[in-house]
Amino acid sequence: MSSFLPATTESIAQALEAKDPSESISILYRVLGDPSSSPDALRMKEQAITNLTDLLRQENRAEDLRSLLTQLRSFFSLIPKAKTAKIVRGIIDSVAKIPGTSELQISLCKEMVQWTRDEKRTFLRQRIEARLATLLMESKEYSQALTLLSGLVKEVRRLDDKLLLVDIDLLESKLHFSLKNLPKAKAALTAARTAANAIYVPPAQQGAIDLQSGVLHAEEKDYKTAYSYFFEAFESFNALEDPKAVFSLKYMLLCKIMVSQADDVAGIISSKAGLQYLGPDLDAMKAVADAHSKRSLKLFETALRDFKAQLGDDPIVRRHLTSLYDTLLEQNLCRLIEPFSRVEIAHIAELIELPIDHVERKMSQMILDKKFAGTLDQGAGCLVIFDDPKTDAIYPATLETISNVGKVVDSLFVRSAKIMT
Repeated sequence: MSSFLPATTESIAQALEAKDPSESISILYRVLGDPSSSPDALRMKEQAITNLTDLLRQENRAEDLRSLLTQLRSFFSLIPKAKTAKIVRGIIDSVAKIPGTSELQISLCKEMVQWTRDEKRTFLRQRIEARLATLLMESKEYSQALTLLSGLVKEVRRLDDKLLLVDIDLLESKLHFSLKNLPKAKAALTAARTAANAIYVPPAQQGAIDLQSGVLHAEEKDYKTAYSYFFEAFESFNALEDPKAVFSLKYMLLCKIMVSQADDVAGIISSKAGLQYLGPDLDAMKAVADAHSKRSLKLFETALRDFKAQLGDDPIVRRHLTSLYDTLLEQNLCRLIEPFSRVEIAHIAELIELPIDHVERKMSQMILDKKFAGTLDQGAGCLVIFDDPKTDAIYPATLETISNVGKVVDSLFVRSAKIMT
């Protein structure tokens, strides 16, 4: 049997009709081994590459996809650069769909960046570098990602590639947000919006811009504006049946909870759009909304424990729920200590159903933040609450009198200066 098969429609059909995926893969590899470089053969090889990529992805053979990219380099010199870019990005996307391949994707992108530099394929290199920066950000390699982006932004601005510039500015905004640098995150998002306004932006990209806008507004506690952006993002992703739609919906529900409209959560979930995305993410937000409505810290902690993956592992939700939990805890503590002038910490901990050390730590923080006047008697294990000190009106009145006397002296000085001249 010959080592290769002719790159023809019959060979492709033979591969697709094979009962075993490994047999199909073997046939397609043999088709790629055909030395012919006629236009028809090249077209059939492109089809074989597409089919082979899909099969290797379905079989979770990430290393084979990486080897395929290396093997195809001689083939890339025979086809147009645009087709090369499409195939390379398609294979990288296929590797990304295989779970647990983050490190492989990073090394693969680095290899391809080096190859594109050697081959002087600028258009493809810039897109792979943008992909590499995204992977580095996801791996929390923020400094490397920023270094890569800073050089890439200058290069792309010079070439005025608006569509890629939108992607890079948006990625830069996410990076600065991850580093908690809100001013730079907002500036990068504004740059992305400016570039997007000059061109047609695909709905998925527009949805990503709206999603990031919502995240930044939520960070500034402007939850009403954030909700409207998350809604716009949800509309875009929902129309495309993109998995990101569920995250937009989740953040919409988060905004409702943060503005004390937790009762609206059940209505949004049971709406026509919400019913499509029923699952652990929405169940998690419903549990938090129930806990908030009942002002129950115990239910809140149960929700955080039961839905750790959906709440604790999502940095955006975690950041806001930590703030919400602190507010809820402070409100409950203030309500419980209100009738007392002296009370045992253990009694408060029992009433609020939380550990004593947790309650003691929070009370000391509230005293330092002047949320109420009091002191902790740790020897006796008690909290002593003071009456709110009444402000003495004599001090402000004295300061006002001194200020008025100062104005009179200044005006007399001006008059005397005029008389002397």
